[in-house]
Order: sequence, then structure tokens, then C-alpha cells
Amino acid sequence: MSKTLRALIIVLLVASCGGGQSSAPRDLDNACTILKQRPEYYKAFRKVERKWGVPIHVQMATIYQESKFVADARTPFKYVLGVIPMGRQSSAYGYSQALDATWDEYRRAENRRTAKRDRIRDASDFMGWYMTQSKDRNGIPLSDARNQYLAYHEGHTGFSRQTYNRKAWLVAVAGKVDARSAMYREQISSCRLRRF
Repeated sequence: MSKTLRALIIVLLVASCGGGQSSAPRDLDNACTILKQRPEYYKAFRKVERKWGVPIHVQMATIYQESKFVADARTPFKYVLGVIPMGRQSSAYGYSQALDATWDEYRRAENRRTAKRDRIRDASDFMGWYMTQSKDRNGIPLSDARNQYLAYHEGHTGFSRQTYNRKAWLVAVAGKVDARSAMYREQISSCRLRRF
């Protein structure tokens, strides 16, 4: 076997093994399947539920809507004349689709300098932090997936100004998040999951 071929095989093997899981779990319509397939998700969600009080099903429904559980999800590119890429639509990244500025605010506030948006435990902790602020600033119960999602999307000030009322598509999406949250809650109640 030539050195070049051997080197290529080694590179391909390393590339196929490295980097962790950035792809979504199978069957995103079944919370039990997701949590059993990815026990690290369940551990992270339980920790956030204990620390911040945000129910697991609310976290999961929001992550589903934001990234479909893809660790390195990004917004699409913007194009000029339909062909020239001009950068991404926003700086949103990772499971939680947190924007750069909001993520930096979270890392400073929680002293989590090494937190990463493509790591489930960090992304879910960010959501717990943000949703707790939504509760404190706007009085949104942590179990209210619909309004928590609207505040998550529009920001705390946007939510208080009800900017979502000018976006029928967003109100419809928030309704879907609420429905998925209820579905996940029902499924989780019958799961046999190992407690952490």
C-alpha cells in the first residue's frame, strides 16, 4: 500500500470518528427515543430543570424549533442577486441558536467563559438562564412554552412591546412549539428513563 493511500485512509478514519455528534437524533417526534438515544441530553435537561426550573419538555420543544437538535446549526446565507453570498442571516448558532451578543452576555453573567453553543449542557443552561429572565422581566411562567418561545425569539423588550403581534408566522410557530411541548410532556411522563 502506498504512503499516500495509507495517509488518506488514516485521515478518513480520524475524520469519521472525531468531533462528537452534531447530527440530530432519530425520530424527533418521540421524546423518549431522543432521551434514550442521547442520555447526555437527558442529563443536561434534568440539570437545567433543577437549577432554573424550566421543564424538560419546554427545553426540548424550543431546541427542536431552533435547531432540530443539530449541534452546529446555523442560519442560512443571505445572497445578493441570488448567487453572491453576503454572510449569514444572523449570528445564531448551535442547539439554542443563541446570538453572539446574547451568548456573550450569558457567559459573563454566569461566569462560563468556556461554554459552547454546540454543547448540549451549555446550550440548555443558556436556555434556562434566558427563560428565567423572561419569567422575571415579563412574568412568563417557565412552563408556558408558547410565550417563552415568543420572548426567546423577540427578546425581552420585544416581547413586552408585543412585536410578535405583527408577525403572524411567528405566532403560528409559537403555537407549534406549545403543541410539541405538550406532546413531549405526555411522552416523557410514560418514559422509563434513568434518573441522574
